[in-house]
Amino acid sequence: MAIDPIQLTKQLVDIESTTYHEAPAGEFLAEYLAAQGCIIERQPVAQPHHEHPGSGKGERFNVYACSAGITPDVVLSTHMDTVPPFLGPCREDSEFLYGRGTCDAKGIMATQIAAAEKLRATGVRVGLLFVVGEERDSAGAKVANENPRGSKFLINGEPTDNRLALASKGCLRVELYAHGKMAHSAYPELGESAVDKLLGALHDIQALKLPVIEGIGDTTMNVGLISGGRAPNVIADEAEAHLLIRLVDSGDETMDAIRKAAAGRCDVEFSLKLPFVKMRPLPGFETMVAKFTSDIPSLTNWGEPFLLGPGSIHVAHTPDEKVSKRELVEAVELYVKLASQLVQGQ
Repeated sequence: MAIDPIQLTKQLVDIESTTYHEAPAGEFLAEYLAAQGCIIERQPVAQPHHEHPGSGKGERFNVYACSAGITPDVVLSTHMDTVPPFLGPCREDSEFLYGRGTCDAKGIMATQIAAAEKLRATGVRVGLLFVVGEERDSAGAKVANENPRGSKFLINGEPTDNRLALASKGCLRVELYAHGKMAHSAYPELGESAVDKLLGALHDIQALKLPVIEGIGDTTMNVGLISGGRAPNVIADEAEAHLLIRLVDSGDETMDAIRKAAAGRCDVEFSLKLPFVKMRPLPGFETMVAKFTSDIPSLTNWGEPFLLGPGSIHVAHTPDEKVSKRELVEAVELYVKLASQLVQGQ
């Protein structure tokens, strides 16, 4: 019996697998794909340091699945982790499935599994790679990139409304750390405010003219977290801010500009850098430009990349995450079409 992508999506969404806590989803996938006749490989992925926010204690692993004895021409891949919080069991109505991961990216995972079954039946040598950690630091993809399986093409899955991405923006995580000297707020001249330093640096960083690429868009910046100080009547001795920048280039120019803007006021750390990626179009597919990033920059050893998946990024990471049942069914055929076209044209 053919795999039902809607039913499989519901099963996957019911499993809580926020980043660093992916093992239950990995166990399900390993068992499910083994029952489909695949040879299963688990690729261990380390947990972050225990002081890292949200870090887990259990095992983490990628799941690679393929028919015995073959080198795949094409690999379908996405991530099994979701952003918190878990929204409970999958809900549905006549048109949509609702819940964490429905579009980002468990619905995608289900459609790729169903597509792989159809591709194997037509003789296409196909593999499946499901990784952990995409929503934070691409840790699973980096491990997988050290263990490629000889594929010529990688079809990565993210919510693109079933359109083929011509490009995807990169990602740069920036941390700013300011240090000062505590004093009584009635005598600010006796202290040195870390908050003032941080605010001044942020003002100048936000005023930077960042790269713009015609046909792709502009570099965007989000100041996501700010913290610091002790109390309203104490000159702050510490302050920090965490930024996320969406890149349309390598990011080197932006990094240099941020260092110069913060110099003398803040220490700057870049905890994650994923470059902008351009991909080629193919006839017969609607196209788009993804303003988000994916694991593609960290899977360079798995073949020429393509990006496609059901669902809208606009509802991903929200309390109203959902995916259209119609899009799930369509995605199966699109993955089959894309993979077949790539293999036939190689």
